Amino acid sequence: MASFWGSRKRNADAAESNEARDGEHQYGDPTERTRLLPSDNNQGPLSPDDPAVSPLNLLSVRVLRSIALCFLGGTFICWTILLVSIFVTPPLMHSRGSGFFAFAFTTLAMGYLALGLLFFAVPSKSIPIWGGILAFFLVVDMLLIVVVPRIRQEEGWVGIISVVWAIVVSIYQIIQNRAVATGKREEEERLTGREETRRSLREWLAVTVETVALVVMALAAILIMATLSIRIRDATLEPRGTRYSVHGESYQVHLACVGNRTAENADEPTILLEGGYGPVEHTLQPFMEDAYRSGIISRYCYFDRPGIGFSDNAPSPHSAGMTADALSEALALADETGPWVVVSAGIGSIYSRLFASRHLLEVSGIFMIDPLHEAYLNKVGSSSHGFVLWLRGVISPLGLDRLAGAILRGRTREDRIVGRSAYQSDKFIKAKLQENLVAVTMTAAEVQSARNVQMGETPLMVISSGREIQKSAEWGQRQEDLSHITNKLLSWDIVHDAPHEVWTVTAGRQLLEQRLREMVKASHAHRSQK
Repeated sequence: MASFWGSRKRNADAAESNEARDGEHQYGDPTERTRLLPSDNNQGPLSPDDPAVSPLNLLSVRVLRSIALCFLGGTFICWTILLVSIFVTPPLMHSRGSGFFAFAFTTLAMGYLALGLLFFAVPSKSIPIWGGILAFFLVVDMLLIVVVPRIRQEEGWVGIISVVWAIVVSIYQIIQNRAVATGKREEEERLTGREETRRSLREWLAVTVETVALVVMALAAILIMATLSIRIRDATLEPRGTRYSVHGESYQVHLACVGNRTAENADEPTILLEGGYGPVEHTLQPFMEDAYRSGIISRYCYFDRPGIGFSDNAPSPHSAGMTADALSEALALADETGPWVVVSAGIGSIYSRLFASRHLLEVSGIFMIDPLHEAYLNKVGSSSHGFVLWLRGVISPLGLDRLAGAILRGRTREDRIVGRSAYQSDKFIKAKLQENLVAVTMTAAEVQSARNVQMGETPLMVISSGREIQKSAEWGQRQEDLSHITNKLLSWDIVHDAPHEVWTVTAGRQLLEQRLREMVKASHAHRSQK
C-alpha cells in the first residue's frame, strides 16, 4: 500500500516537472513579464483587453513613469515658487522683467508632464509630431531670450532656466511616448500573438484630447515667440535720458532732464514730473516740453516709475514710498540736486507727495493736477482689480493685444513702451499689480506719514477737473482736502468741462501755463526767504 502511494506521488512530481519544463520552453526563464501571467500557462494567448497586456509590465516603462512623476512634483514646486514670487520676490529670484514669461514656460512644462501621465498608457503617432513642434519653438524662444542682451537681462536666470526646463520636458515626453509605444507593441505580440491595431472609443478620446492639448501648447509657444520678437524690436528704442541702477543695483530706472544749468537760470527751480496712470511721456511730458520751449520753465526732469516706460520692474512688494526712494537715488546718481517743484497728475500725486515729504529742504513747490486722494487707495487696492491684473499678467506672454496692435493697427515701438499701448506690456501689468497689492497697507501708511511731516510753508497749487467733480461730489471734497496739505495754498482752480487730464483741453492748458509761471516765481521767493 505504501509502495502504491509512493509510486503515485512520484508520477505526480514527474508530471509537474514536465509541465514546468513545457512552460519554460514556451515562455523562457521567469522574468518581470511572466510573473504577471496567470499560473495556468496552457490557456494560450491572452485577450487584447486583458489587464495583463500592458506596457507597464516592462521595468523600463515603469521607470520612465516614475521619472515623469518626479519631474511633475519638482515642476509643481517651482511653479508654486514662481506664482508666489509675483507677489513676494524670494531672495536671488528677482528678474528685471515681469516674471510672467518664466511662469508661462513653467506652466507649459507642468501641463505637458501632467498630460503625459494622464494618458501614459495610450501612446499615439501624433504626439511626437506635435511634441517636436512644441520643442522646436521652445528652442527658438530660448535663443531669443539668450541672444538679445536686453531680454536676457530682463528675464534673468529664472527665465532662462524655465524655458530650458520646458525644452527638456518636451524632449523627454517624446522619448517617453516612443518607449511606451514600443513596450505596448512588444507586450501585445508576446501575450496575444499579434500587435493590436484597433483602438477603443476611450483610447480615441484620450488621443484626441492629448493631441488638441499639445496643439494648444504649440500655439502658445509660437505666440510667445512672436511676443518676444516684438520685445526685441522694442528693445532697440533708446530712451531720452539715462537708466540708473538703484536698490543695490537690482534694477534700473529711467530718468531724463531737459535743459542746462546756466548763470541766468541758476536760481530757478527744476520741474520734476510724475506721470499719472500711464507713462509720463504719454501724459504730462509733452505739455511740459511745450512749456520749456516757450520759455515758461527753464528746466525739467521726468522719471519712469519701476515697470513703466523704460524702467525695469522692482522686486515685490513695492510701495509708492519705495518708488520715491528709487527716484531719490536716481537723482543723486545723475548729480541732480534741485531745488524742485514737483508737478504730478492723478495717482502720480501720491508719489510726488511722498518725494516732497522726504526732501523738505529741496522741494520749493507742489503742483498737482486733478490729484488722487489717498481715500481712493482702497479702489486701487481692491481684490477684484488685483485678480484682473494677475489674470492679464498670466496671459500677457501670449501678446494677443500687442500682436493685434502691431499687425492690424500699426502700433509702433513708442506706442508700446511710452504710448497708448503701454498698458498692454507685461512689465506695466506687473507694476500695476504691485501698486494694487500694497495700496491699502504700505502705501496708505506712507501717505499718512507724509501728511504729518510735510513742510507747512511749501507753496501749493491744485488744479481740478470740472467733469470729475460733476460726476462725484466726493471727488470735489477730496480735491479741496488736498488743497490743505500745506499752509501755503497759492490757488485751487476748477477747470469746467475739462477731463481728468486737464491739459488736453485748451482752457486747461492755458490755465496750467499761467499757474506754472506763478509757481516758478513763488518757488523762487520761497527759496529766498529761507
